[in-house]
Amino acid sequence: MLPINSQYGYSVAHYFLLLALVPLITAKGDDVESHEKIHDADKPPSESQLDLKEVVFVIQSQRNSFHVQQAEKLRKDLLQQTQALQESPPVVLLLHTLSDNEGDWSILPLLPYLSSQFGKNSSWIMFLEEDTRVKLQKLNKVLKKFDRRKEWFLGKALHDEESTIIHHYAFSENPVAFEYPDFSAGWALSIPLVNRLTSKIEDEPLKSDFTIDLKHEVALYIWEDGKGPRLTGVPELCTLPEQNPRAQYCATTVSSHSPLCGQPVNCENIFVAVKTCKKFHSDRVPVVKKTWSEQASLLEYYSDYADPSIPTINLGVPNTERGHCGKTFAILRRFLSSHVPKTDWLLIVDDDTLISLPRLQALLSCYDSRVPVCLGERYGYGLGQGGYSYITGGGGMVFSREAVVQLLASGCKCYSNDAPDDMVLGMCLNALRVPVTHSPLFHQARPEDYAREFLAHQTPISFHKHWNIDPIMVFNKWLKNGKHTEGLQKSTKEEL
Repeated sequence: MLPINSQYGYSVAHYFLLLALVPLITAKGDDVESHEKIHDADKPPSESQLDLKEVVFVIQSQRNSFHVQQAEKLRKDLLQQTQALQESPPVVLLLHTLSDNEGDWSILPLLPYLSSQFGKNSSWIMFLEEDTRVKLQKLNKVLKKFDRRKEWFLGKALHDEESTIIHHYAFSENPVAFEYPDFSAGWALSIPLVNRLTSKIEDEPLKSDFTIDLKHEVALYIWEDGKGPRLTGVPELCTLPEQNPRAQYCATTVSSHSPLCGQPVNCENIFVAVKTCKKFHSDRVPVVKKTWSEQASLLEYYSDYADPSIPTINLGVPNTERGHCGKTFAILRRFLSSHVPKTDWLLIVDDDTLISLPRLQALLSCYDSRVPVCLGERYGYGLGQGGYSYITGGGGMVFSREAVVQLLASGCKCYSNDAPDDMVLGMCLNALRVPVTHSPLFHQARPEDYAREFLAHQTPISFHKHWNIDPIMVFNKWLKNGKHTEGLQKSTKEEL
């Protein structure tokens, strides 16, 4: 979905909007104060009315039972609010139920369906994550400010501080110039824009490319190199915790980005496999030992060279410069063997992955190890043409024992030792119809590769790469328990 040199978007047919300033009633320095509020275009009052039934809500849900439960709670809350407002209920869709197409989560393949079903009788498609919380009355007032007959792309604006690998170094001369939505705050497309994008997709089928950072790629596609609308930042779409006093001015908030569904999984029930090789024994492995390895009860280092001082285990697979598929599948086989203690969970990381195991233990309390679970940061390949999803390896790949059993029983294997292990596993899981489960708390890149405000409302689980950073300092700032909470509290004070 993300070609490096593609063209994006379309031209907006008409533009007329009068801006008015109104007093803002938040504290000095707040985001709501620092933005001009966009008011209704100069049109008859009847044209500015908006019934909630004209808004189609799409919850970006996933197939795993925990995520289904979270999405159902959000749908129930939306419908209860509608009932309390004595309005006709809006359509609330769970994305994972709309079709069997794996690519639906990448949104663009879903637009033709949304256009055909709602393109004539609705005004807005509002996308929500499972953790987004909505105040319907406030949201209705926000959407009324925008002329629904025009093309609008609304959200909470993020931008890169510097060009980043996860965005293919786009806008390297001025990274802050391009804004894209923070999905956690919710984001909206007007129906005219949905209908026009659908025509574009039907005329020019989506390419078979990588989906890496969906929110950025959707914004690029809509913008189409300046021919289509840019994101319009809406200060009432927030990522404050819903209990924050400043959230009273928000139409959306977030519930929590640190799920805990009971007792954290015991560290003795997680087997940790670290992939390394001889040339990194002296620089990367010591970082693991100085940061997070002491949090693990069961951990082994797998290398092309057996070094008893670490110690490392040689699995008989030669080192490769990339891919590491042969090594990963050897780890999967060892996990099910009698050579290691029997545990419910397997975590596979690189030797330059930084991770918080206590936070992972808390997250895993929400998942059932008796069913196949594959958890981490989700990427995609060829999703516009029916491709597959996969867990990108650098941020850490988590497997339930049942998932490993089904993978190996299926006959899934590498076509070469240096094949991309995460993508091969994704193809196999897709063939098995085992869903890949995404958590935004895993990160394939370094903290500086993500928008500051995107990380501000997270308690992250992992980052990846030591390039141009002090990895020990990064671990202590972002992943050592209790350390990031101070920054989180500070950032939420600054948001509004």
